Amino acid sequence: MSQLPIILASASPARLELLSRIGIHPSVMPADVDETEHKGELPGAVAGRLSQAKAEKIASKIESGYIIAADTVAAVGRRIMPKALTSEVVADCLRLYSGRRHKLYTGVHIIKKTDKIEFRSRLVETVVRVKNLTEEEIQFYAHCGEGLHKAGGYSIQGAFQAFVPFIGGSFSNIIGLPLFETRNILLSLGLDSLR
Repeated sequence: MSQLPIILASASPARLELLSRIGIHPSVMPADVDETEHKGELPGAVAGRLSQAKAEKIASKIESGYIIAADTVAAVGRRIMPKALTSEVVADCLRLYSGRRHKLYTGVHIIKKTDKIEFRSRLVETVVRVKNLTEEEIQFYAHCGEGLHKAGGYSIQGAFQAFVPFIGGSFSNIIGLPLFETRNILLSLGLDSLR
């Protein structure tokens, strides 16, 4: 039997790069779903619901394959942080993170579609502590461009790491895809070409 195609239901270059680290080179089919939060919905529930919706949307469009979908939500307490579209929003996010812990939740939903459908889901939580930031540090980061278009207003791969004295949990989860859990789900669904 030929290997089933693997599809990433995301346009995220970071997720694509993370998958390549474990020997997975999927085709990319971004799933266009409404990402509006429901009233009173908790951050982890949002990440789980959206990852499932993305996977199911792509599954409905293909005959067979593995569909990998993920959604990452940054939160301070119950407050869901926005995707930062301006440097002002990046700065606002950093002011909230300053001197405290926040969490990143990634919902991973993987569907194996053949003549039947199997799926597995995981919700992965990582804690990130940020030092007390000066206004100069906030303005520097807000205007360096790294936090733009990122969930929660920052990218852990760049200069933001200098502000983080503690991470509890999966580092790759902060980037957008927890590799340990993703690999284990794929193995449990019978994908055997993992290094």
